Amino acid sequence: MKQVTKGQWNGYDTYILHSRELEVTLLPSLGNNVISILDHTLNRQVVRRPDDNDLEFYLQKPYHFGMPMLIPPGRIRGGHFEYEGRSYQFDRNTAGDNHIHGLHRTQSWRVSDIEEDEEGCAVTSEFLTSDDPHWMEQFPAPLKLEMTLRLQGSKLTQHLKVTHLGDHPIPFGIGFHTWFLLDGQPGEWTLTLPVSAEYALDKDLITTGELLPLGPLDQLNQGLNLAGTNFDTPLRIGEGQPAEALLMRSDGYGLKYSADPKYYKHWVLYTKGEADEFLCIEPYTWLPDAPNLAAGPDLTGLIRIEPKASVEMDLTLDMIYPSEDH
Repeated sequence: MKQVTKGQWNGYDTYILHSRELEVTLLPSLGNNVISILDHTLNRQVVRRPDDNDLEFYLQKPYHFGMPMLIPPGRIRGGHFEYEGRSYQFDRNTAGDNHIHGLHRTQSWRVSDIEEDEEGCAVTSEFLTSDDPHWMEQFPAPLKLEMTLRLQGSKLTQHLKVTHLGDHPIPFGIGFHTWFLLDGQPGEWTLTLPVSAEYALDKDLITTGELLPLGPLDQLNQGLNLAGTNFDTPLRIGEGQPAEALLMRSDGYGLKYSADPKYYKHWVLYTKGEADEFLCIEPYTWLPDAPNLAAGPDLTGLIRIEPKASVEMDLTLDMIYPSEDH
């Protein structure tokens, strides 16, 4: 059971990681996205999986499925910022002529290693941003991205290493737009998310850097039932709070989604209207529009990467079952 097999989605190769509990499908050639997590224990999908007839939509907006990477996440005003005397211009791809959700879309990653052992299995893939001319036009800093996806039983870990191959310091941010399924029963689910504040948004839904009191959202710290919720909400992880989300169903089934606290300072919650089928739980390292905000990196989470330096970080998904005899 602890093995990696190959499959296909719409003619594109997939790599499928197997354990007794889970079957995890990675699509390296279209953005290295985890497009499916099948829980064998309950025979249910954990994340929003693209159907075979979703190819056209996926190619346009791949961040609507699975566990897509956003590099960088969120909106950038006018798609423009300056950093240490250098000017950067990203595509303006929103109705308000701003930029949203970064340069990483459907680029093809190369699988460089597969591991299978007694404990689990793993797939490592990599991508050089210098292979994408359009990326380099917008962000002319060559990066090597390496992702190791490891499955051990009911635990899935994504280890990301980012190496800066260029010759001047750069700002870096990443987020994941992870689509967890609520099965059309939001009232059966409760989210516990340790947070300290909400971030203010302007009319273009761009963060201003201002912190707002949580108000009713303080219930997230104890557990908030998702019935009637409607989220498009950036939230701050407070000092000393764990970077983890606990999404639990009323019968004791659920999951814990954990981020590396060294880098991940923010969550975004998104339900695509009133909660029904989905809850996106999105860990972000930088606050959207981070390079343009007056606040420093302690608030924004902007990561400075020096030439020839690397940063490494993990995300972990742990499934939770009502009893241990699953």
